[in-house]
Amino acid sequence: MASSSGSPYHLLFSLTVLLLLPLSSFSADPDPLQDFCVADRNATISVNGFPCKPISQVTSEDFFFSGLMKEGNTSNVFGSTVTLGNVLEFPGVNTLGISMNRVDFAPGGINPPHSHPRATESGVVIQGKLLVGFVTTNNVYYSKVLSAGQMFVIPRGLVHFQRNVGEGKAFTLAAFNSHLPGAVVAPTTLFASTPSIPNEVLTQTFQVKDEVINSIKSKFGA
Repeated sequence: MASSSGSPYHLLFSLTVLLLLPLSSFSADPDPLQDFCVADRNATISVNGFPCKPISQVTSEDFFFSGLMKEGNTSNVFGSTVTLGNVLEFPGVNTLGISMNRVDFAPGGINPPHSHPRATESGVVIQGKLLVGFVTTNNVYYSKVLSAGQMFVIPRGLVHFQRNVGEGKAFTLAAFNSHLPGAVVAPTTLFASTPSIPNEVLTQTFQVKDEVINSIKSKFGA
């Protein structure tokens, strides 16, 4: 009797397994091989992230951060400010896949449309009332007005914003599943890049005249 191991079905199953097995290695960051890897931000080598500080140089201070305690200065065109708690400010989070930001808002202030290319964001309103919204890749807009104690989540890479719609100041704390989530802020990216995006690109994109683009750029010092 012929063995079933040589059947086309067995061969197809084997090939499918071989194709799917490698996918698990790309589904998440690899497990760390040490307890921690405090960022050596003064290292001269360049890697995808920061190399580890030698264990002999690690101190308790590397694992504690007080930078989110203080209210940020909101005296700017947006009436908001972001205080970072990522690896650039808090070296202890290096390789751990986590970070936090604090965002303060003046009355009427906005954290303008932006995206985080390397992380999903989860936030909680600590004070005030915020309109939180995001737009999907299908151009669908989701939003809700949140009060203190309510949470929100922004899927990775999607354009989103928060606007203070209350009567007083507001602030929120946001967590990310990356130690360096990055931020692409739409207005400054488009109108205050270095060097500048050519006016003809922006006029054609937004279907406006050159003077409109120049006016917008001037508001961001471009």
